[in-house]
Amino acid sequence: MAHLSTAQVRTRPAADDLRDRLLPRSLMGLVALILAAAVGAAFSGTVLFAYYSFELNKANQRIASYVNGFNNRYKTATATITAETSQGKSQIQAALQPLLKLQAGGNQLQNALNSAQPAVWFVHTLDDSGQPSVGSAFVVAADSNQSLLVTSYTTVQAATRTPAPAVYVRKGGDDLRATVWTWDPANDLALLIVDRPNMAKLNFAPPDPGLHVGDRVYAVSGLGGSGASITGGFVADVSSGLIQDDAAVGAGGQGGPVLDANGTVVGIASLNYHPLGFTSTGVYFTVPISNACSHILRCPGGTIGGVGSQGGT
Repeated sequence: MAHLSTAQVRTRPAADDLRDRLLPRSLMGLVALILAAAVGAAFSGTVLFAYYSFELNKANQRIASYVNGFNNRYKTATATITAETSQGKSQIQAALQPLLKLQAGGNQLQNALNSAQPAVWFVHTLDDSGQPSVGSAFVVAADSNQSLLVTSYTTVQAATRTPAPAVYVRKGGDDLRATVWTWDPANDLALLIVDRPNMAKLNFAPPDPGLHVGDRVYAVSGLGGSGASITGGFVADVSSGLIQDDAAVGAGGQGGPVLDANGTVVGIASLNYHPLGFTSTGVYFTVPISNACSHILRCPGGTIGGVGSQGGT
């Protein structure tokens, strides 16, 4: 057998030396190496699994936070939309109020006209110079023989003197001769008697609670396509012997009834009643119905009991 020289031994590759130092030379060593590798792999897997679980937990927390936040934001958004919807409806209702009031006012006008029309008549006669003089009158009492109507003294003034022009009240095809029974120039009031029984009449408003500033009133004229016409307005002032309102009155409407919201008479329309001594543009001085009871009628308790003596008071 040949012997290796020292030079030959020293030329053995370094890789072989490294392998000899690292790799086990026995079965037990190999098993130990494999076991160590397995333990290392298991440890690495544990670390990786722990990291995975940590990240998964963080992800779940972020998802839960987002979901909870979304629910809160959704509830907040829903509440905001509901509140803004309610506010929008309120604003729309507020904007519509003037139109609704006009509509309601129109309905009230028509109802008041329908209720008053049968008792309101158109008055026509002549003035002192022989020119036409017109106005309105309304029935305040009637029995089986005759009916009583209140009108404006201005309209029938010429008929309170002799010789007197004829006075007529007209509605539709009826044109009835009327007699001027009594009158009161200071309150622009006159009372007519018509020989027709049981004519439709209007009721007086009770003294309580009475009118207040801002209440709606209606002036009814006996001149109109349906036998009457109506204008609406509001009370500007109320005092003893005085009602100021802006329900427009024309020449054909003087002497007609002024109604409250219940359709009962609170006054008599006038263009020449000036209890304060002056006229007022756009605002009319309505004669309170109590003045009629004091000067041309007897109305104990607000109910007409009869008429005064013929002639002025």
